[in-house]
Amino acid sequence: QVQLVESGGGLVQAGGSLRLSCAASGRAFGTYAMGWFRQPPGKERELVACISRRGENTDNVDSVKGRFTISRDSAVNTAYLQMNSLKPEETAVYSCAAAESVDYRRAPVLQYEYEYWGQGTQVTVSS
Repeated sequence: QVQLVESGGGLVQAGGSLRLSCAASGRAFGTYAMGWFRQPPGKERELVACISRRGENTDNVDSVKGRFTISRDSAVNTAYLQMNSLKPEETAVYSCAAAESVDYRRAPVLQYEYEYWGQGTQVTVSS
């Protein structure tokens, strides 16, 4: 089992920045890929960014390229999502997830590949 706890959400003005953290525990941190997802009000959950087990491969949705960065730090068993130039339409609940059944080189982009999920943290971007 892997337990995930997100933090760092909050209220920010459009154009501002936030850094989300996802603290992991349970299995060894380097045994699973990580992903960040978001679910805006009334919409489906979507992938934001993902990173492979050792951090050498990442991927993110086109709408956040150049603004959001995913990273992971094995020293503190934590994954991060740095979000810059935030937009009001990016208001959502942001959740992190862990995928342990994928090849170690992959940054998985599909939700069904993730076995473990955090509770989520609210991000609200005001205009």
